[in-house]
Formats: sequence, structure tokens, C-alpha cells
Amino acid sequence: MASKKNIEIRALSVEELQQELVASEGQYQKLSFTHATTGIENPNLIRENRRDIARIKTELRSREVAAMSETDLAKRSKKRARRRK
Repeated sequence: MASKKNIEIRALSVEELQQELVASEGQYQKLSFTHATTGIENPNLIRENRRDIARIKTELRSREVAAMSETDLAKRSKKRARRRK
């Protein structure tokens, strides 16, 4: 079952996802810097932010793969098969 965050991310458009990614990465850098210099009250915010970034990147990549043509998918499968060897 998908979490609420995943459902919210899937509802966004590609442009909104890219904007959200930029904002989340900026917030992550700010949190990391603040935690390194003065410390933050809840360090789990860093982990949550990092996971949100991963969720957004995953959704962007899955949409990119879904939009690929058959030839691009076939090439992708060959590359993946070579990596497994």
C-alpha cells in the first residue's frame, strides 16, 4: 500500500516534481549545514528530507521510463542484462 507521501507525489506534474525536488534539496542542504554548526532539535528531519528527495527522484525516473519508446526500452534491457553478468 502506498503511503500518503507517495500518493501526493504521484498527483503532481513533472514540472511541479522538479520544483519540489529543487526545494527539497535546498532544504536538505540547509538542514545539514545547521545540524553541523549548531545542531537541530530533531535530527530525524534530515532523514525524512533525504527520503522525500529519493521518492521524488524515483517518481521522475519512473515517468521517464514510462515515456520511453520500445527501442529505448530494448536498449535499456540489454544494458541491464550486461550488468547482471
